[in-house]
Amino acid sequence: MPSTILDSAVFRDIFTTPAMRQVWSDENRVQKYLDFEAALARAQARLEIIPQEACDEIVKHCSADKIDMAKLKEATERIGYPVLPAVQQLVKLCKDKLGEWSHWGATTQDITDTATVMQMREALDIVGTEIEAICDALGALAKKYRDTPMAGRSNLQQAVPITFGYKMATMLAGFERHSERLKQLKARVLVGEFGGAAGTLSSLGKDGLKCQAELMKELKLGQPAISWHTVRDCIAEVGCFLGLVTGSCGKIAFDVKLLMQTEVEEVQEPFHAGRGSSSTMPQKRNPISSVYITAQTAMVKQLAAALLEAMIEDHERSTGPWEIEWIALPEIFMLSAGALAQTRFVLDGLQVNEKKMRENLDITKGLIMSEAVMMGLGDKMGRNYAHDVVYDICREVVKTGRPLVDLLEENEEIRQYADRKTLEKLVDPANYLGVAGEMVDRVLALRGK
Repeated sequence: MPSTILDSAVFRDIFTTPAMRQVWSDENRVQKYLDFEAALARAQARLEIIPQEACDEIVKHCSADKIDMAKLKEATERIGYPVLPAVQQLVKLCKDKLGEWSHWGATTQDITDTATVMQMREALDIVGTEIEAICDALGALAKKYRDTPMAGRSNLQQAVPITFGYKMATMLAGFERHSERLKQLKARVLVGEFGGAAGTLSSLGKDGLKCQAELMKELKLGQPAISWHTVRDCIAEVGCFLGLVTGSCGKIAFDVKLLMQTEVEEVQEPFHAGRGSSSTMPQKRNPISSVYITAQTAMVKQLAAALLEAMIEDHERSTGPWEIEWIALPEIFMLSAGALAQTRFVLDGLQVNEKKMRENLDITKGLIMSEAVMMGLGDKMGRNYAHDVVYDICREVVKTGRPLVDLLEENEEIRQYADRKTLEKLVDPANYLGVAGEMVDRVLALRGK
């Protein structure tokens, strides 16, 4: 009976995705064990380490649908690891004891680790596809709203105007960096393991490295310079990478939640009838995907820390830290897939309220433009003196609720340097966007769009 969020019949497709769940399924893991055994047999037959007849017979039976999963479960509980029971079933499937040539010179961790790397390869392809889709969505928003003014916020207070396109482009730049990180880490991470009992390939003698090279060629994985049975930095790197990726998803979710507040209402998550409803308050339209993303991101971060703990392994075969990876790594990938899918959903259907963005720029009666006024008067009055004058006027705006531009115009000193028309230009948010648009263009140009 399903008992966790990730296998729950109700929640599983909210917190992860079917595609990622399949990657880390028992069936796919066992198939990766058998893919290793088939590749090893082909490599060793080519090097004349095992008979070609044995290779052909072994390869013929390397299909997970031939494995009795109930027997595998029972034997794994008895033995402690699933590889040997899977190999034992493979041996029995082969005729004339030809299966005895399977697993030649290999050890349990060789198969387990290489199977994990093959699962990571499939999983990272899914992650890469989601990152690209998110980049596309952010790019479209950045381009469409390149020149749409909104309030930039500092410590949750209005700061100076930015554009919504600029806000989206800053996030796009982060995801573009994730895309680059993914390309770079694959060369380090997608490397197989085949070292035998203590990693030295002693059981294969002089043919060890040749066999290893042929095996990795078969599996389309990198060949390790040296065995990495208990040196787990690459596994930890993947977890930390996904922590970074989901951290960016969390940033988007956090901003969306804040922008959805009733008092702000500048964006809304995609909507359909009933989505975000409250059981007691009919008017509510709660953030849904953003809430899930927040939870997923937090859990990925905690589980990535567990992978860092798993790096501290003893000697040439560990006593416990390795099994931490068995628990943490699939969950990290599944939660990351869920966070990425929810983020893509939000961005693809994000509802942007340009009118509300404009209205919110005016709620401070012009105070958001105080820096623009100070800088506009600074070359005539002196920057520091202009700051003090404008500061005092800003306090008066807060006290009286009158528009900044009116109080500026009434100030005798300021009237010497700026008329009403000049002051109105200084307090117009559209005139104080800096190079936001050019920055958006730079990010979009990097993406080639």
